Amino acid sequence: MIQLLAFYLFAFVVCVSAGFTILSRNPVHSVLWLILAFFNAAGLMVLAGAEFIAMLLVIVYVGAVAVLFLFVVMMLDIDFTELRAGVMRYAAIGLALAVALVAEIIIAIGAYSAGGIQLGRRIAPIDAGVPNIEAIGQLLYTRYLFVFEGAGLVLLVAMIGAIVLTYRQRSDVRPQNINRQINRRSKDATRNMNPPVGQGVEL
Repeated sequence: MIQLLAFYLFAFVVCVSAGFTILSRNPVHSVLWLILAFFNAAGLMVLAGAEFIAMLLVIVYVGAVAVLFLFVVMMLDIDFTELRAGVMRYAAIGLALAVALVAEIIIAIGAYSAGGIQLGRRIAPIDAGVPNIEAIGQLLYTRYLFVFEGAGLVLLVAMIGAIVLTYRQRSDVRPQNINRQINRRSKDATRNMNPPVGQGVEL
C-alpha cells in the first residue's frame, strides 16, 4: 500500500511539474520545475528497482544538465519576446510532434490494458541478491567494455572540438607565461620593506 501511494505521488508530481515546465513564462521557473520532475522521476526509478538510473537522474541531470540550463538562462541576455514571435513558423512541425506523442500515449495505454509484461522472459535474468548497480557494472565492464570506451572517446573528441571552436585569440589580454611563472623564485616575487612610522610603503 505504501509503495502504491508513493508511486501515485511521484507520478502526479512528475506530470504536474512537466506541465509547468512547458507552461511557465519565466524560463528560470521552467528549469526549476524541470529539476523537480527529475527528482520525482528518480523516486519512480527507485520504486522500480532501478537505483542506478535514479542516481544518474539526480547526479547527471539535476546536478549537471539542469544546473547548466539554469546558469545559461540566468546569465545570457536572451530576448524571449523575439523568440516567441517566430513560433508560428514552426507550428506545423510542433503539431506533427504533438500528434506523434498522442499516438504513442494511445499505444502505451493499449499495451497496458492488454496485460502485464513478463519481464523474466524478455530481459536477461539476474540473481535477486545482486544489486542493480553491480549487475550493470558487471555487464558494462565485461561484455560492452569496448563500446563503453568508444563512447568515452567520442565525448573526449566532442569536448576538444567545443574548446577549439570557442577558442579565440584576443590582443587586449595579456598572455599567460606558465613557464615563467613556474621558474620564478620566491625572492624575486617578494621584497622586504621597513617603512618609517606613520608613513606608507612606496611602490
